[in-house]
Amino acid sequence: MTDTSTPPSAESAEASAASTATEEASEAKKSESVASDSDLFRQSEIAADYVEGLLDILDYDGDIDELVSAGRPMVEVVGGRLQPLVGQRGATLEALQELTRLAIFRATGSPSRLLLDIGGYRAARRKELAAVARNAVEKVKEHGDPVRLEAMSAFERKCVHDVVNAIPGVQSESEGVEPNRRIVVRAAD
Repeated sequence: MTDTSTPPSAESAEASAASTATEEASEAKKSESVASDSDLFRQSEIAADYVEGLLDILDYDGDIDELVSAGRPMVEVVGGRLQPLVGQRGATLEALQELTRLAIFRATGSPSRLLLDIGGYRAARRKELAAVARNAVEKVKEHGDPVRLEAMSAFERKCVHDVVNAIPGVQSESEGVEPNRRIVVRAAD
């Protein structure tokens, strides 16, 4: 039996292959970018176990809450005598967060956006930074000159950007390199 059908043109074959590849890439991207709540909760469980082990080694007492909030795994440690785990301006907390993210990566093979908070430091700092951001916005609106803020961590910069971006007539951008990266608030163009 002979095949009498016309072979598909090279163009239509390429278009079909491209369409299939695009669909597969789109599906892969969706599955990568949208971790399920169960995956995120699993990450927070791994993080809580890791932090609990650290607390035991250091002989610190603290209650550990694991949760998922705004599409991010979170672990909060509450209790007395936790200030040494926060450190000056949250430096120790940032280091512990990175170590905990590495523990999650080691267990899951996937990077994590875990947010670690100890003793309510991040919540209190977020309020302070909102006040700093509003103060900078007032200065920009009053004088028109850009305002450069002090160097901040990525968490702190995000808090400030969120406040500034919610206010019309001003904008913010980060400049510099870590650990001296800072925010500049200026009038919107």
